[in-house]
Order: sequence, then C-alpha cells, then structure tokens
Amino acid sequence: MSLMSKIAGLFVVGQMLCSQMICDQAQAAEKITVFAAASLTEALTEIGQEFEAVTGTEVVFSFAGTGTLARQVEAGAPADVFVSADEAWMDYVRARGAVEPDTIRAVAANNLVLVGAEDAEPLRLNSDEISERLVGNRLAMADPETVPAGRYGRAALEATGLWQGVSSTLAPMDNVRVALASVARGDTALGLVYGSDALVEPRVKVLAVFPEESHPKIRYPAAETVGASEAAAVFMAFLLGAEAQDVFRRSGFAQVK
Repeated sequence: MSLMSKIAGLFVVGQMLCSQMICDQAQAAEKITVFAAASLTEALTEIGQEFEAVTGTEVVFSFAGTGTLARQVEAGAPADVFVSADEAWMDYVRARGAVEPDTIRAVAANNLVLVGAEDAEPLRLNSDEISERLVGNRLAMADPETVPAGRYGRAALEATGLWQGVSSTLAPMDNVRVALASVARGDTALGLVYGSDALVEPRVKVLAVFPEESHPKIRYPAAETVGASEAAAVFMAFLLGAEAQDVFRRSGFAQVK
C-alpha cells in the first residue's frame, strides 16, 4: 500500500472516530439526572416518560430518602435536578451552595395518613384506639430525627396528643416507602405515611387521615443543581406544567397552595 493510501485511510478512520465522539457528546447532552424523594417514585417516573416523549431527552432518576440525596448533592454527585420532600433539606443544600437558589420551586404537596392491613378496621385518632391496636405491635414511620415524613409524622402525633403513647412502639425507617413496605408485609401493625403512598400499595388500607393543621404544610421543592445541564431548566418548567401536575394529582398528591 502506498504512503498516500495509508494517509487517506488514517484520515477516514480519524473522521469516523471524531463523528463517534460528537455523537456520544450529543447523546450525553440529551440526558438529565434527577435525585428525588422516594415518595415521588411512581409519579416522577411517569412524568419522566412523558417528558422524554415530548422532548427526546432521557431522564434518569435516583430515588431515596431526602437526607441521603441531599448529602450526595452537597458532595457534588452528578445530579441536574434535586427534588426534596421538605423545605428543610432544600434549605440545607441551598446554604451549602449546591443548588441554584433562584430555581427553587414547590412542585407538589401531600398529606399524612395512618395505614394498616387491608382487612383492618378504621381508627379514630385518639390515644385509646391507637394504643390498643399497638399492644404487642409497632408503628412504622420514617425516622423522625432525619427524614421529612418522620418529622411531619412526629408533629402530627404531637398535635393530636398521640406521641407520648406511641413513641415507645416506633419502628423508625430510612424512608417512608420502607415504612409502607413494613406494613404491607405484616411486619408492623400500623404505618404513618403520605397519602400518596397508600395509593401505590394494595396490601394496605387507610385507617385514619391526620388533619392538615396537625403538621407543617407538606411541600416538595425542586431545584437545579449547580452546574446542571441546560435541559434541567426545561425539566423544571415541565414539572410545573399541566401534564406533570395532572400526573401528581392522579398519584394522590395535592396541588401546591
């Protein structure tokens, strides 16, 4: 093979490699990563599918307890959007410069319910009925020290005069979905979860609903992280749009007031 043929061949290979690199970069740009509270799993997964259908941009989700995700975002994890289950953890990452403050928006709201086995009798929120149901049993809820659902739950239990009677029976969990699964399996008699959680688990039934005034308003703030891709802003706008808000509503979430 002549020298000129070899050079021409190398040029073609180089062009192919360059084209592949450009293609890979384009594909990478057409994907965003969203870190979100575990209680949003079903709703955001559906919203992500709708977003991808409309924009062609893939959404990759990481669902876990909000505190765990907030610390990962603080440490510089490769997330484009962070959706918290409460304002306290969003304040945490904002104070540490991990999210863009001007982009913070509440995208959904929720309420708190007490759940039990699907054949359990409804309960009134008074100490006698709850205490009787918990004799020899435990109350599953997200950890009230670190997890938003747990903090809301403790506030609701204190406001309704139940905390002192049930605190010794608590089974604190890493996140609200773990608490829900515990009741569904029959490991615990009762669980304190979000209203939206009860809709995704057919093995549990809502036994009581906590009054809205018994706990701080449950809001889910979302924000773009520092260094997020341009697609993150598009996704944030989509979360506040009619399609996404309809998914939240059908999934048992409330509209932000």
